[in-house]
Amino acid sequence: MNLKAGIIGAVVLVAALSRLLMTELPNVSPLGAMALFGGAYFSRKYLAVIIPLLALWISDVVLNNTIYAAYYEGFSWFGVPVVYLSIIVIALMGTSLLKEIKVKNLFIASLLTSLVFFLITNLGSWWAIPAYTKDFAGIIAAYTAGLPFFLSTILSNLFFTAVLFGGYELVKQRMPALA
Repeated sequence: MNLKAGIIGAVVLVAALSRLLMTELPNVSPLGAMALFGGAYFSRKYLAVIIPLLALWISDVVLNNTIYAAYYEGFSWFGVPVVYLSIIVIALMGTSLLKEIKVKNLFIASLLTSLVFFLITNLGSWWAIPAYTKDFAGIIAAYTAGLPFFLSTILSNLFFTAVLFGGYELVKQRMPALA
């Protein structure tokens, strides 16, 4: 693995593990920005998807078996499938939307990341939670229940997108081999 791919992979992993510091803040997470970052910077699409998924999985195993262990019976190997699906979609968005890294593109992609995460995860909640009726009213109820968390998702995606992309651009200025 070359230096650039190694550093990008390390940034994605550190972003995912930073979830350990934010367990008390609902929907404040680097996940969307992490997937967008991986999608934008990995030159191979399969790495753009696999590395963020692997980083998410590692952080899920740690979180689910320590901080959230009371919610699981026995050792938990996986997190919520719709979160993994949203990470795949967001990473693929990063490969297509961020061919050119500009502030405007990052802002738009970050907002779209928030929307995609909101739509996919709340649809998954509607599907998986028996309390939601499996009709249009149930879907509306699931999305309505998710609205209080949507602003946190938007703000955290904007923040972590700025930190990840801005930080990497600063490192690239100091290490020309990454350019």
